Order: sequence, then C-alpha cells, then structure tokens
Amino acid sequence: MVSQARQRLSDDHHAAGEILKQLLTAIDNKDVQTSYSKLDLLWARLAVHIRAEHLHLFPIVTRRLTDSPDGVAPDSSEVQAMIETLRADHDFFMRELARAIAVCRELPPNIQAGDEANFDAVHNTVREVEERLAIHNEIEENQIYRWSSTTLTEPEQLELLARITAELENRPPRFSAKAWANCL
Repeated sequence: MVSQARQRLSDDHHAAGEILKQLLTAIDNKDVQTSYSKLDLLWARLAVHIRAEHLHLFPIVTRRLTDSPDGVAPDSSEVQAMIETLRADHDFFMRELARAIAVCRELPPNIQAGDEANFDAVHNTVREVEERLAIHNEIEENQIYRWSSTTLTEPEQLELLARITAELENRPPRFSAKAWANCL
C-alpha cells in the first residue's frame, strides 16, 4: 500500500509535469507571455514542493534510515549522499528556472529576429530542467518516498502528510487558487 504522503508528493510531481508540458507548448508556439507565466508557475510549484521535502521529508527519512538496524536500510552514507544529490538538483532547478524567467521577462511579446537566440536559450534551459527532473523524480519516488512509506509508523506518516500538504498548499499570493489548482 502506498502511503498518502508518498502519493501526495508523487501527484505533485505529476502536476509540475503538466505545467512543464504547457510551458513547452507555449515555447514551441513562440508565445512569450504564456511561456513567462508558465515558467513562473513551474518555479513556484517546484519551490513549495522542494520546501516540503527539505523541511519535512528529507530530515525524517534521514533520521529514520540512519537509526535503523543494520541490514534493514541502505547505508547511512548512501542515504546522505543521495539526499545531497537531490538537494543539488533542487538548487539547479530553482537557479536555472529563475534565469529563464529573467530572460523571458525582458523579451517583447512578439519575438523579433534579435530575440530568437534568447528565446532559444530559454527553450534549452527548460529542456535541460525537464531531463534532469525526470531522473530526479524517479529517484525520489522509487527510493526516498518508498522509504518514507516503509519506515515510518502510520501516525508518523499521517503527520508527514499533514506537514507536506500544508507546504504544498502554501501558494504565493500572485497565483489565484484556480491557477494553482489547474495544474493538478
């Protein structure tokens, strides 16, 4: 059985994936305004997701797996290395998407000949994020999330779900509830 916290985080990965698809469509259509708004929404959705993982999921998984008897869980140095890699990915996603947003913000609504290189750079950045995000999400869902559902007690899982849900629903005020929910 999949824990509710694990499912909630996986569903949020799916929601971010939907935004990413919409963003790539906007970029392919050379729609600067929609590209900008989808970039901003993706950045914000990833930010709250990352905050939930950094504040709640990673600490409890690390603590539980490092306190586990030998043979029950991966080596604590392996767990720590994996989480450090995931954190580095998070930094990459936030930094690169912020750069793409900054470039998009400066573009005119209709791409001119001199703007194509900048818009292509945004496209390349988004594709790079997409590729790295796919690998990243697979690691989280098949390892970190699975460990949270197999090592935590039911009350701990419910507490984790409540904390994760609170973080994921903490949308920035610039997004309406409808805009935030439409990607689910």
